[in-house]
Amino acid sequence: MARPIPDGYHTINPHLVISDCAAALAFYEKAFGAEILARSPGPGGKIMHAAMRIGDSIVMMNDEFPEMQKDSASPTTLGGTPVTLNLYCADVDAWFARAVEAGAVATMPPADMFWGDRYARITDPFGHSWALATRIEDLTQEEQEARGKQWVAQNRPE
Repeated sequence: MARPIPDGYHTINPHLVISDCAAALAFYEKAFGAEILARSPGPGGKIMHAAMRIGDSIVMMNDEFPEMQKDSASPTTLGGTPVTLNLYCADVDAWFARAVEAGAVATMPPADMFWGDRYARITDPFGHSWALATRIEDLTQEEQEARGKQWVAQNRPE
C-alpha cells in the first residue's frame, strides 16, 4: 500500500507556476543550492511538472499552461504575487548574497528583527517573493509581543 504522504514531502508543499520553469530550476540551484528531484516535459518544450529540494523541503513547480488550465498564471503574468515563501537557513547573510548574485532583486537587506530572526527579502527573477531567515534568538510569545509593540511605536509613520 502506498504511503499517503510520499517520503521527503511535508503535509503542505508549495507548488509554483513559473514563466520559464527551466530557467527557474537553474536559478534555484545557483541561488539556494536546490537539488532537482523531478522534471517532466510537457507540450511545446515546457515543463509539466518539476520538483526540487531546498534543505528539508520540497517545492513543486511547472510552466504556465493557460491553454490547458485557466488558473495557470505566474507572477510575471499577474504582475506580482501576494505570497511569500519563507526559507530558514543557517546563514541568512550568505544566502541573501548568493541569491542576489544569482539574479534575485534585493527587497530588504538582512537585519535583526524583533521576533528573534535575522531576516531578509528578495524577489526571484520569476516574480516570486522569498523571505530568508536565520533564528538568532529564542523568545517567548510575551517577549515577541513586547518587542513588536516597541517596534511599531518606533516605526509608525507620523
